[in-house]
Amino acid sequence: MTTADTDRRTVHFESVRFESGGTNCDAWFFAPTGNAFTTDAGVPVVVMAHGFCGTKDSGLEPFARRLADAGLAVFAFDYRNFGLSDGEPRQRVSMSGQAADYHAAIDAAGRQPGVDASRIVLWGLSQSGGHVLIVAAQRARTGRDDVAAVISAVPLVNGLAAGVLHYPQVGAVSMLRSTAVGIGSALGARLGRDPVMMPVVGKPGDKAALTSDGYLESYLAIAGPSWRNEVDASIGLELGSFRADKAAPDVAAPVLMQIADLDRGAPPHAAAKAGFAARAEVRHYPCDHFGIFAEVADSWFEPVVSHQILFLTRHLATLAVTA
Repeated sequence: MTTADTDRRTVHFESVRFESGGTNCDAWFFAPTGNAFTTDAGVPVVVMAHGFCGTKDSGLEPFARRLADAGLAVFAFDYRNFGLSDGEPRQRVSMSGQAADYHAAIDAAGRQPGVDASRIVLWGLSQSGGHVLIVAAQRARTGRDDVAAVISAVPLVNGLAAGVLHYPQVGAVSMLRSTAVGIGSALGARLGRDPVMMPVVGKPGDKAALTSDGYLESYLAIAGPSWRNEVDASIGLELGSFRADKAAPDVAAPVLMQIADLDRGAPPHAAAKAGFAARAEVRHYPCDHFGIFAEVADSWFEPVVSHQILFLTRHLATLAVTA
């Protein structure tokens, strides 16, 4: 059992290892502290992972703790190649690999004590906000009805739309340079060379993946000890074709879409369209991309997590719970 200290009390979670595609991944399992969602079959489990190059120790614990306090089990994990999970080369993003990690995490979460494996909640933010739509749709298409609800916060659902949003911020020269470096890294990998790395986040003008004003400070505010400010530059090639919005119509479970209206990282208009296609409950917040995290200044964490709990209460709770 691992213990994490917070400002008011001590939260306990169990460290769990599970396999995904031959790679051992690392997770935290939070047991519920109440029984509002419990049936004879057990309690629903929220399966969560971070967004772009994030690790579970970088801002996910406050969400996990509040959901566990509400009576839900939580299974937060690191993708292969990131955080405390195994996998080589380090810091390389594979969109399909991360979706596969979600599927493996669902199976591992369902094996935890007291969990009802037929009531899975898929939870994602930023890039993982797109992954959860894809994974929910994949499971629905193959006849698996274990996804009971989906929460997609400040989601990246359309890589091309994100590129268009970033263009005025970084300019044509910077985008062309990043593309060239990404192609070089991808070609080098085929020849057995080490990947070409770039910072995940930097200041405006830096050669980094995210350079919006204030993003470096916000990411450092949430960054945990396993997070590294570098990523294989080939990620740009994958992001351009990322289209989680195309999966939205096939999601069978109830969806909560949480949109930051001032988002400079994940286009809010694309998220809104995906939410409509998924028949989602949509909530809006007057903040930027990182504004939903508890650790940043002027945080909207409280309304965001409260809306998540209310959404899950309406769809999954077994006891009468008042708002």
